[in-house]
Amino acid sequence: MQQLGGAGCQKRVAGPCFARVPSASVWWRRIIATFPSATPVFFVSVQHPAAQNQPLAMITADMQAVDGVIRSQLYSDVPLVSQIADYIISAGGKRIRPALVLLTANAWGYRGTEHHKLAAVIEFIHTATLLHDDVVDESDLRRGRRTANALFGNAASVLVGDFVYSRAFQMMVSVNNMRVMQILADATNVIAEGEVLQLMNMHDPDVTEDRYLQVIRSKTAKLFEAATELGSLIAGAPEDAIVAASEYGRSLGTAFQLIDDVLDYSGNATDIGKNVGDDLREGKPTLPLIYLLQHGSEAQRVLVRDCIAQGDEAHFDEILSAITQSGALEYTRERAAEASQRAIEAIEKLPESSYKDALTELAVFSVSRNH
Repeated sequence: MQQLGGAGCQKRVAGPCFARVPSASVWWRRIIATFPSATPVFFVSVQHPAAQNQPLAMITADMQAVDGVIRSQLYSDVPLVSQIADYIISAGGKRIRPALVLLTANAWGYRGTEHHKLAAVIEFIHTATLLHDDVVDESDLRRGRRTANALFGNAASVLVGDFVYSRAFQMMVSVNNMRVMQILADATNVIAEGEVLQLMNMHDPDVTEDRYLQVIRSKTAKLFEAATELGSLIAGAPEDAIVAASEYGRSLGTAFQLIDDVLDYSGNATDIGKNVGDDLREGKPTLPLIYLLQHGSEAQRVLVRDCIAQGDEAHFDEILSAITQSGALEYTRERAAEASQRAIEAIEKLPESSYKDALTELAVFSVSRNH
């Protein structure tokens, strides 16, 4: 166990507790070999060989167009706004949410440009939530870099998050589609409720699995759902297909968050871009801890309850050992796999295409990743 930071810093980096899944690059090479026409370009550089001469090259162009929208819409006459917004956007990330808008729209044969704007809106809403989340969680590391609040302060991060939110709403209004606005307004409201639900759950060792999954559906999965719903809607998909796309996004988002919970105890800071053990430090009762509380020994339950209540990571090694021995990580992975399977089943009736292949493989990736 390696400690990070200076004196008094209790951040820890844990090694994997069990055999690691293949790295993302290895995994995608396997997918490329199996589905050569379904390379999800949002996981590779435009210059990557796998992105060249593929039918999904149009997604590369789409993602470049989305980046152009993002850059242009981040501009503000207030220098600090542009500086902080650009800092967090330039941190990178997998950009899965905007890619979902593009993939679902293209899967239904969309040939316009509004999906670029909607993909950027989705990314802006996500960015705003990250700025606010890091302040609430007092986080200092995200995507392998210092958080905006660690560099610029809490007040500036919150206010720039508000700017990004409001810019997203300006952009969605310009699409001039009432249902688009309803989807995004509802999603933003549910996400805010999810944030409050999570706040209420913090330091509460009595949180049940159902209560925790409600937080995931609201806080994380809702934006995935909105992305896939928007993509199918803007492409003119039938109503039942829009509903199915929503289920795909909701289930995919659930799977991603559950694996994030696993990685908080089994990953390493370099791969996941944040400090391992942050959830325990913040007093968040995620599914591995909830499972351990239900199936661990009396001594383990007492320890976990105390650590959740106090936000105590001094006993991280003991908690990590108990989680590993109890099967909590395996159980959480199983629940993630169930969500991934629901996502795949939701798009069974989607017309066959390389875009459908990419959506299917993304659902597989959601549970096999290590970052």
